[in-house]
Amino acid sequence: MKILHVIGQRPEKTGSGIYLQAIAHESEKHGHFNYMVAGVPLDDIPDLTCISRECCQYVQFGSDHRSDDHLGFPVTGMSDVMPYNSSLFMELKDDRLADYKTAFSRILQKAADLYQPDIIHTHHLLVLTALTRKLFPHLPIVTTCHGTDLRQYNNCDHLRDFVKKYCRRLDGIIALTNDQKANIIRLYDISPDKISAIGGGYDETIFNRTPKSLNNKVHILYAGKFNRSKGVPWLLRSLADIKDHDWHLHMAGSGKGSEYDECMVLAKKLGEKVTIHGYVTQHQLSALMKKAHIQVLPSFFEGLPLVLLEGLASGCRIITTNLSGFTEIFGAVKRETVDLIQLPPLKTIDRPFSKDEAWLEKELCQKINQMIGRVKEHPDCNDKQADKIALDYTWEQVFNRIFSVYQAVIQKKHANPDK
Repeated sequence: MKILHVIGQRPEKTGSGIYLQAIAHESEKHGHFNYMVAGVPLDDIPDLTCISRECCQYVQFGSDHRSDDHLGFPVTGMSDVMPYNSSLFMELKDDRLADYKTAFSRILQKAADLYQPDIIHTHHLLVLTALTRKLFPHLPIVTTCHGTDLRQYNNCDHLRDFVKKYCRRLDGIIALTNDQKANIIRLYDISPDKISAIGGGYDETIFNRTPKSLNNKVHILYAGKFNRSKGVPWLLRSLADIKDHDWHLHMAGSGKGSEYDECMVLAKKLGEKVTIHGYVTQHQLSALMKKAHIQVLPSFFEGLPLVLLEGLASGCRIITTNLSGFTEIFGAVKRETVDLIQLPPLKTIDRPFSKDEAWLEKELCQKINQMIGRVKEHPDCNDKQADKIALDYTWEQVFNRIFSVYQAVIQKKHANPDK
């Protein structure tokens, strides 16, 4: 089978890009052929191990002059803060939107002509997926929703009509959870029988369990973007109130702008109790997870962060917010292993009311204190249910479920070529 993967942002710098690469790698192991269309910064073409350069076509962003496949603005980011220079979908209007569609239309058509794919697998239920459906009505198209696209759909009303019109015509949609599936049905008015809740995955050859010991200090890990929507300021303030235990926070990730600056100021106040690792590779993250006793992700909005599955597989105890679908995935795990914080009503999709901030800090502080106590009692977390859940979300298992979707939509498309 020839699979054309389509993503509008850098495939080597985001969670959705890791997802794409993992699926391409698994499909290659099964004898399939992979091709890709992606958006990248000008003259910064990535080297991917799963797809060779001659099997890729790129729209390049950030050019000083516009052309058919060069755009004069930074890569559009699915999150408002990306780990690289990016622009907002809120800014994708008028001439900029027209240029975006023109550039990707040209590259998509070129890729389809060159590679003659049997199926197209796009990422995010937004403009690029809608454009791909419009261009290739007779090709089977499957799309993975990563959650960030739903936030952009909610926030960018100028894009909704185009996106909804063509995303409703997709052959198959892969959701991360059943809760997310319900949101897709509600927002896009898409038939439930087109949507499969499959989840994300992790690489078990990189992220796996080793015994954890305790040498006086409890190691805590935060991995993600450094901004407010991820709850980082509340995490840092809550840690400042933990005086009775010896702990060390490792922060892996990056950010930019005033929110990043706020996080750095708060981290600096904690002095030597915090190590800022910056952007890390998968292997570097694995090493941090093997060292960490507790992983904290106090986010206000997520799809299903792969980093939690990676942490669970690495034997970390987890503290996170009880977001959409999290109970579905982690609800069967003992509270001693995964502790979920129930969020109050939010002001926006990823912002709390100011009146609730003190409560959030206090709640997070209490959860961390309790989890540190469990670590001190039993440094190595031994939870068979956590291990069972982790095994169900390896990339091999996830790809097997995705490939079943591929087969179903191809069979249906062949049986009804005009639909």
